[in-house]
Amino acid sequence: MLIISIGPAHANGQLSKNKPLILVVDDEAAIRDMIRFALERAGMKVQAAANAQEALLRISEQRPDIMLVDWMMPGISGLKLTRRLRKDSFTEDIPIIMLTAKVSEDDKVAGLEAGTDDYVTKPFSPRELLARIHAVLRRSSPTDERGQLIVGKITLDTLSRRALVQDEEVSLGPTEYRLLEFFMSHTGRAFSRTQILDHVWGANAYLEERTVDVHIRRLRKALEPYGAKEYLQTVRGHGYRFLADT
Repeated sequence: MLIISIGPAHANGQLSKNKPLILVVDDEAAIRDMIRFALERAGMKVQAAANAQEALLRISEQRPDIMLVDWMMPGISGLKLTRRLRKDSFTEDIPIIMLTAKVSEDDKVAGLEAGTDDYVTKPFSPRELLARIHAVLRRSSPTDERGQLIVGKITLDTLSRRALVQDEEVSLGPTEYRLLEFFMSHTGRAFSRTQILDHVWGANAYLEERTVDVHIRRLRKALEPYGAKEYLQTVRGHGYRFLADT
């Protein structure tokens, strides 16, 4: 079974909304329904898929925050699905919890080496599952307990969706906000224009790469009065990275 929860609008692996989206992938309908019921009662949004192929389609439509993957699925197993997701730049940092009846140490090691973030053995209680989900989301989110993301001079309030520099709000359009949120969640790492399009606009958004350049210029212009324009660095021949001086 696989569960995925949505985060910051597709773009970032962090929990930026009050209600995370969870994609449950399991070939057993009864298990999918049971988990959906428990998670929705806990205030989460839930999608479901019956196999790995359907899960990949769901992910392409909306990037999740977290995934719960059932090991034993027909066709592509949960382990193989995890390895595939870890090799794709669009899905490599989505948290994954493996749900399985396999209990040997070798099995657990194999799951962790494939890239899972946690491991829950069947049978499990909804309470235990929720606790594991919340723990993984907390570890994977770059925001603090108040939903704030701080890099250099900039504070991003992901709950009110505002960017602040020394308590002064930076005027940003919705796309520029998502772009800034993405970069502040992945500081220091260089991304190509294609990767930025996938993370910020979504894998199904068929836009030209110059779209990224246009919004980078707008974001730099918005940050310039606050001395933070230089945080957005151009990586020649590749794309952009976000790196604060402090």
